Amino acid sequence: MAFSFLKKDIPETTVEIPKARPEAGLQDIIAPAALEVTQTAVRLGEKLARTLFVFSYPRYLNTNWFSPIINLDRMMDIAVFVHPVDTGAALRQLRKKVAQVESQMMIREEKGLVRDPILETAYQDLEALRDRLQQAQEKLFRFGLYLTIYGNSEDELSKIEREITGMLDARLVMAKPALFQQAEGLHSVFPLSNDLLEVSTMMNSGPISSVFPFASAELTSDRGILYGINRHNNSLVLFDRFSLENANMVIFATSGAGKSYAAKLDILRSLMLGTEVLVIDPENEYRYLAETVGGSFFKIALTSPHHLNPFDLPVPLEDESPEEILRGNIINLVGLLRLMLGGLTPEEDAIIDRALTETYAARDITPASDFSKITPPTLSDFERVLESMAGTTSLVVRLKKYTEGTYAGFLNQPTNVEISNRFVVFNIRDMEEELRPIAMYVVLHFIWSTIRRQLKKRMLVVDEAWWMMRHPDGASFLYGIAKRARKYFLGLTTISQDVADFMGSDYGRPILTNSALQLLLKQSPATIETVVKPFNLTDEEKFLLLGANVGEGLFFA
Repeated sequence: MAFSFLKKDIPETTVEIPKARPEAGLQDIIAPAALEVTQTAVRLGEKLARTLFVFSYPRYLNTNWFSPIINLDRMMDIAVFVHPVDTGAALRQLRKKVAQVESQMMIREEKGLVRDPILETAYQDLEALRDRLQQAQEKLFRFGLYLTIYGNSEDELSKIEREITGMLDARLVMAKPALFQQAEGLHSVFPLSNDLLEVSTMMNSGPISSVFPFASAELTSDRGILYGINRHNNSLVLFDRFSLENANMVIFATSGAGKSYAAKLDILRSLMLGTEVLVIDPENEYRYLAETVGGSFFKIALTSPHHLNPFDLPVPLEDESPEEILRGNIINLVGLLRLMLGGLTPEEDAIIDRALTETYAARDITPASDFSKITPPTLSDFERVLESMAGTTSLVVRLKKYTEGTYAGFLNQPTNVEISNRFVVFNIRDMEEELRPIAMYVVLHFIWSTIRRQLKKRMLVVDEAWWMMRHPDGASFLYGIAKRARKYFLGLTTISQDVADFMGSDYGRPILTNSALQLLLKQSPATIETVVKPFNLTDEEKFLLLGANVGEGLFFA
């Protein structure tokens, strides 16, 4: 039998199980491992931070006076604190201040001293502010403005500080570092609404509005295509080209700077938004893109099965007459023949014009007829009419190579190309160099005729446009499209790497003027001066274009 009182007492031992370490919160994750605070800076890992505060302002603050600081290409945090002030208390303080200023003015007057403009100006400003506060046109605030700059060394911090204070001094705005309060300054610029510095200036709502909200150098709208990222503030550059005064765009850059890539991105994003896109491709750069998105690819060459008849006529719209369509097409054909035949004398020009009219008339196509269902003539029909006219031997000989010679398969066939796809590419890479401007002219003429038949939101991309700009007739035709594109809901994108040839044409500047969007990527030293004047570039912008990386540049809208 066991007796419990005979058992030896065993002392109880309490074992404390250590608690699990609490999970790290967001602040613990993003906070630096340690801070080193000095009188002029705070070290955050490998970076140094210095906080400046603004303590003095001029009498007047112009609109956007703070924009150069906002858009400065420096790592910087900016905090703005606006503390409301009771209007009743503010009016009482202003009344006392007015009495003080007025008494000082009276004392000077009694002593016979010369008037003090500073006192008079202060008196007028105080009275004007009292009136606006009393009438609830303005409110009074305590306004604090802090800037925290970052650098890798004390020298870099001091350089940035001098740069910023110099820009502010030029506007009579005074700022200085928060000595022995750098920790408080750093906490003040955090997005926590904690004003630990409490350095403020009394301001009414008018001057404060010039600082907040920030007016940065942004080019963006609520909807549209993403064109890139603003290097100043990392904002998105978004634009709907069809909401601007015109939907045209020019892209200038050296070879390999990214102009075709930028155009392809524009094309893809436009297709996603339902815009139809047509491309004239001289270098076979868009074939893979067309195949990828299920577009149509037409190869225009001497031996190609795809043909375009330059004598085709568009169907007149409701506000257009057949006479207007016919005359316009004859004018375009004269320009094309001038390209094909190497120029025309005034006499030959008149003969060509008359021969074209007779060629159409032979098919019963006249200004008074309905030619919407009549088969248009071809280049051979035009040649036969030309042969029947006197004094046309030279013209017929020069035309033979396009009807019976080496180039016969190019222009002398009925059109068998139909634009029914949302993305269409016309490739002219295999064309001889002599024929490329002619091919671009014919394709543009065909596209223009198609566009006029049915109004849709379309984009026409002309790559390597300098081929056309080298010839006055081609440049004139391209300018005509740029000028009239808006009427037909068309956006023309002109791309060129040879800026000298483009701007050297009489129509280069007008095309540029009629383009609401302009993109300049990297430029070569040989052509940079050609770009500076038309775009009014500053020296800084000029050197930016000379040293730009692939895909970097200037965007104008």
